[in-house]
Amino acid sequence: MAHRPIDYSLYLVTDRSLSRGRSTLEIVRAAVRGGVTCVQLREKTGSTRGFIEEAISVKAFLNSCGVPLIINDRVDVALAVAADGVHLGQTDMPLAAARSIAGTSMVIGISAESIRDAAEAQAAGADYLGVSPVFATPTKTDTAAPLGLAGLRAIRDAVEIPLVAIGGLNRSNAAEAIRNGADGIAVVSAIVAADDPEQAARAIRHEIDTARRPWV
Repeated sequence: MAHRPIDYSLYLVTDRSLSRGRSTLEIVRAAVRGGVTCVQLREKTGSTRGFIEEAISVKAFLNSCGVPLIINDRVDVALAVAADGVHLGQTDMPLAAARSIAGTSMVIGISAESIRDAAEAQAAGADYLGVSPVFATPTKTDTAAPLGLAGLRAIRDAVEIPLVAIGGLNRSNAAEAIRNGADGIAVVSAIVAADDPEQAARAIRHEIDTARRPWV
């Protein structure tokens, strides 16, 4: 594929409603300083033009750090700003349609709430999966019942593509998610709403790195 490899280790998902008045770019800058390896820009409200303008400013910063930008839901916005990828939920544009538009220039991630979702997405050519929700989360109310670590492990056993665990992930449970098959940890409120997003990211990144050491 033409897209560059992506490190999903610590995957920030932005949420303006949780940022406590701070700008998305301010949160992203701090989070990357703390060790975030991938950023998904998620905007559920506002105009398309506003989304594109924000994406351009965030991407300019991320490019200077070598950190990839993923756009949530909007294939058109992802293409408009030449993002590294797009992430699609089960009710968003179908993967095949997105791939026909984007080609192989972008990674396409798919949200999976079950083994069936995961297997179908892998078969259809998804580059990675957002496995959700692993734990109960207050940031989304329309999700399925939590999968738990056993559910995460079952999906890991069923597919080969990278898995990013999302849903209630924070410093206290990131290591267990990695040990149960996640290639990366997606975090929303634990970084976006933190008093110090940089320090919050650094603490979670430490747990991820520690969990990967076979001698620990």
